[in-house]
Amino acid sequence: MESVLPMTPDEMKIVRRAYAKQITAAARVADERVETAFAEVPREDFLGPGPWPIFRMRKAYVPTPAADPVYLYTDDVVGIVPERHINNGQPSLHAFLLSQAAPRAGEHIVHVGAGAGYYSAIMAKLVGASGKVTAIEFEPELAARAKANLAPYPNVSVVPGDGSSVAFDTADVIYVNAGATRPANIWLDRLNNGGRLILPLTTDLGFTSSNWSNMHLRGAVFLVMRRGEEFHAQWISPVAIFPCEGMRDEESEKALAAAFESGEHKRVTRLYRTDEVPVEQCWVRAPGWCLAYA
Repeated sequence: MESVLPMTPDEMKIVRRAYAKQITAAARVADERVETAFAEVPREDFLGPGPWPIFRMRKAYVPTPAADPVYLYTDDVVGIVPERHINNGQPSLHAFLLSQAAPRAGEHIVHVGAGAGYYSAIMAKLVGASGKVTAIEFEPELAARAKANLAPYPNVSVVPGDGSSVAFDTADVIYVNAGATRPANIWLDRLNNGGRLILPLTTDLGFTSSNWSNMHLRGAVFLVMRRGEEFHAQWISPVAIFPCEGMRDEESEKALAAAFESGEHKRVTRLYRTDEVPVEQCWVRAPGWCLAYA
């Protein structure tokens, strides 16, 4: 069989631009800056040598036919540590969440759960040379990979550690890339006035269950916006995502599981750092916090 020549750099630029257009269209993202960021960051630079394990049909990993990076430019999850189900997540979901966070040039983004750094690099493009990204990763080997992968991005610093407790400068966007059962105090404390927190909340079945059709009953992403001492919140997406180390407590998880059964998550408008709000006004209420309807 005749071997196929690899694509030229110019051809790969066209592939990346087509990929960026397709994933932003799939997520109904109209922000051209998000499309451009996805078009400019080579995904293969963050995923190690190919062939690469693609998560197909939400059941199993299937290797790409060859180590040709063109296979990475689809709207698919790619395994980073597939034996532990740690992945480079679905591009269209991240395009949508980034558009909701709306990072601007010059802002500071804290990326909790940076993995191998691909989406941190996209964030670096969005905030530009005048902005900065702090990429936090709990797994030491992944943090080391991210640091090497992100070396060409001078506005990104990689911090190994627990994203729910490691110190960081105040931020305009905190982008949590793992499933928590509650918001960490530091995420709310360090969010600038006008800042945005992308917060995935998941039950214990939010990643492990094979019944993906009920994903919306086990995981939800909320956009939390700080206005002075108030935190406004709204549901923006269902989600299935790897659990967040350090941010899973039993009481909040039980409260979340019951809340998801109610199906009222889309009514949420506020996050309170207290559990003294009347229960009938809350979608979820657990020790020290709640998501409420008013």
